[in-house]
Amino acid sequence: MGRGSHSSRSTTAPSDPVQRLLRSAITAFFALDGFLFAGWVVRIPAIKEQTGASPSALGLALLGVSAGGVITMMLTGRLCHRFGNHVVTVASAGLLSVSVALPPLTHSAVSLGLVLLVFGAAYGGVNVAMNAAAVDLIAALRRPVMPSFHAAFSLGGMSGAALGGLLAGQLTPTRHLLLLTVAGLCVTAVAGRTLLKHRAPLPVPAADTADPHAEQPPQARTLTGRARRPVLVLGLIAMCTAYGEGALADWSALHLADDLGAGPALAAAGYSVFALAMTAGRLSGTAMLERLGQSRALVAGGLTACAGMLLGALAPTVWLVLTGFVITGLGLANLFPIAIARAGVLAGPSGVAAASTLGYGGMLLGPVAIGFLAEWFSLTAALTTVALLAAVAAAVARVVRDTGAH
Repeated sequence: MGRGSHSSRSTTAPSDPVQRLLRSAITAFFALDGFLFAGWVVRIPAIKEQTGASPSALGLALLGVSAGGVITMMLTGRLCHRFGNHVVTVASAGLLSVSVALPPLTHSAVSLGLVLLVFGAAYGGVNVAMNAAAVDLIAALRRPVMPSFHAAFSLGGMSGAALGGLLAGQLTPTRHLLLLTVAGLCVTAVAGRTLLKHRAPLPVPAADTADPHAEQPPQARTLTGRARRPVLVLGLIAMCTAYGEGALADWSALHLADDLGAGPALAAAGYSVFALAMTAGRLSGTAMLERLGQSRALVAGGLTACAGMLLGALAPTVWLVLTGFVITGLGLANLFPIAIARAGVLAGPSGVAAASTLGYGGMLLGPVAIGFLAEWFSLTAALTTVALLAAVAAAVARVVRDTGAH
């Protein structure tokens, strides 16, 4: 079964300091992932100018990130089974740190697209591997702490965007992203040492568990048989969530500016308040999960996001729309982490990979679908599809309950 198998790992008590070290290290990788990705995103305008790419050519080049990520995610699940989640996390993070420095070295849309394939592959790989590593640790801790890891990703992204904004007028994209490479490799070396030194702990057995997979650790499970259908259902929830994230990232400012006449600063605040609400929701996610349980948290989150997005899309004033975006962020915040964590419990790294791939597909689909619907109907009408899919996520949470997500 490889290094990540049941026989290669040891059982540790919940109070074991090794688990605290592992949690800190995995949190660092989540934060690093968000930090590096945001650092690249804020330099896209400068790199567009450097390459001389037209908007359409740039759009095709940017698809390299998505294509690389989607292609790699399912492969990463297999690599995790073969080499272990910790090894693949460290290797993918190292590749991501190096590849973030490559885009400024390109001088055409074609070469940019090619290096973004590498960047996207590393991004997809580290996302699957670190989520699978988090699932292993959660099983041992017996606490639903996945939202805290995703909160670290959000905080890393906000920090990377803020730093990128500060450095945009001071450093060239080449120097800025090279600094990110150095920082990324340093974090990978420090946090990676912990992951490579300590194998993932086995879950602490519970006498009253009703989980049919309880006799084996998440790492040993595969996406076969009875696990396939619930994992796909969980992937659907992840897709509905990511659809909303992608839509609001690309269209919230335009909705505020074009439909409600907001100025540039106020329009830009649309995605900022949404992202802050997502982060706050994830920071409080563990407490919410311990209080409500996974199934009720999924239903409550989906319904909250649905109500918030209806307000955000249809409200007649800027401040009501911003309020709607905040409510939407709070509602969506923990749907993706819950879905990915449960998929990992059911099918190990393969489950994480499958659910992540579907979720990533939603991130790609959202902005494109909103664009077409806005052209056919209106942007206001198009944004209501975010509310619709949030309601779908709440509805299918009933199916998740049947998989044992209590």
